Amino acid sequence: MDYQVHTLQNGIRVLHKPTISNISHACIIINAGSRDEGDSKDGLAHFIEHLLFKKTVKRSTNQILNRLELVGADLNAYTTKEYTCVHASFLKPHLERSLDLFEDIVFHSVFPEDEMAKEKEVILDEISSYHDQPDEAINDDFEDLLFEGHNLGRNILGTTETVQSFTQKDIQEFIKSNYRTDEIIIGVCGDYPFKNVIRVVEKLFGKIAPNKNERKRSAINKYSPKQIRFPKPINQSHCVIGNRAYAMHHPDKVGLLLLNNILGGTGMSSRLNLEIREKYGIAYTIESNYTPMSDTGIFSIYLGTDAEKMPKALKLVDRELKKLRDQKLGPAQLNQGKQKFIGQIALGEENRMGLIISMSKSLLDYGRVDSLEEVFARINKVSSAQLLKIANEMFSPSSLSRMIFEPVE
Repeated sequence: MDYQVHTLQNGIRVLHKPTISNISHACIIINAGSRDEGDSKDGLAHFIEHLLFKKTVKRSTNQILNRLELVGADLNAYTTKEYTCVHASFLKPHLERSLDLFEDIVFHSVFPEDEMAKEKEVILDEISSYHDQPDEAINDDFEDLLFEGHNLGRNILGTTETVQSFTQKDIQEFIKSNYRTDEIIIGVCGDYPFKNVIRVVEKLFGKIAPNKNERKRSAINKYSPKQIRFPKPINQSHCVIGNRAYAMHHPDKVGLLLLNNILGGTGMSSRLNLEIREKYGIAYTIESNYTPMSDTGIFSIYLGTDAEKMPKALKLVDRELKKLRDQKLGPAQLNQGKQKFIGQIALGEENRMGLIISMSKSLLDYGRVDSLEEVFARINKVSSAQLLKIANEMFSPSSLSRMIFEPVE
């Protein structure tokens, strides 16, 4: 992987991926997300992400919003369980303009009371909208089932009660505790000499005071599989089946990524899609996902269909999982699965914003970024025996949880 890294004295790292293009992409990744919130502070990390765009010591809300849009650039942000990310795409001449805005909103936001009040209403509306989308709501509720009693199970948006309770003190304490400078990566993908990128980053971020507080994430709690049904005022049934999965440093992570892609990953040729949608026409959407995190992971299968079709759909899902537990993939099947997965990863390199965010997260989590050749070598090393072992660990009926939203009769 063609990239370079520079570390500032305060611990902030900059990663540069050179490209030949007049369009550049940049991100700032902070190793802090919803799992780092304290008790009764659900949604605080996401609330802060919204407020970063509101007011700083030197810029008003309008000045922040117009700073990049006036030069045709795109600015956005998102929050996950473990990360906060601000990112932008812009024309080549506007690197310093973009990074200057990153530095301003991340380190100099003032969180005024009037903007907090307005943004609380925006997020409360977002929460209400989320409840109207059962396909999204069930996935969040399922994570709460997997991590019941732990902050990893909390909805990233928070609740009406918690969002309304947030104060400036809550925000300041969260940032002080979690925006650690040695856990921040600035990623730049663009046509620049590395020394120019370093010069800009040192100029803008070198003056930030170091913050290297010790991480205080709570350990993962015990998991007990559950089977739950909820009546809802909806038209279709929705179901999620899944399990806690391998953490990002687990030796079988790559194997589970491959197995997930074969089972229900991207594309129309996954086993679940071919069996349940193409062969029987039961569900429009059926997919599986695996998300590794620092000390755990989530594996899940989602499907939505008419209530009367759900029992058959679930039997078909169980049958596919049983096949993977009982039968090794043949050499041709294994090779096809690997080539599909490798091709998808290679094509993903064309999404340069996604690429620089992925590279920055990799540097944050592993201290390095693997080349495509190294990634492909790990995939090709996976054996059918390893996939059989993974399937029996992840897809055992005794360890799978199931949540169903069903229409009220």
